[in-house]
Amino acid sequence: MSGRLSPCSFFPTCVSSRDDARARHRVEPFDASGDPHAAFTRLKRLVASAPCTAIVAAADDYLHARCRTRLGFVDDLEFLLCAAEGVIHVRSASYISLFTDFGANRRRVEALRRRFEGG
Repeated sequence: MSGRLSPCSFFPTCVSSRDDARARHRVEPFDASGDPHAAFTRLKRLVASAPCTAIVAAADDYLHARCRTRLGFVDDLEFLLCAAEGVIHVRSASYISLFTDFGANRRRVEALRRRFEGG
């Protein structure tokens, strides 16, 4: 585990909350203010319970999962807790597809955000 998220490539099949993400890749990090570690634990449970999702690696501040799409493609999903900042950074990217993901990675992140913020 690297302690940081992988960067997005040039291709439009990735979203990231990293500061160096291009505008078309950019999403906001998840809010982990209050008790960041409890928030990250809750997010890990949400990811683990998501359909067609398998946890690849997990630590106190990092989570890597693989998600299978309806079309059978596999996407990478990463989270990094930055407790001092009160945020959880996120990256979701197509594992194979380079040219389009039809917005699947952005939708996945925003759906997880809604579930995270709702509970």
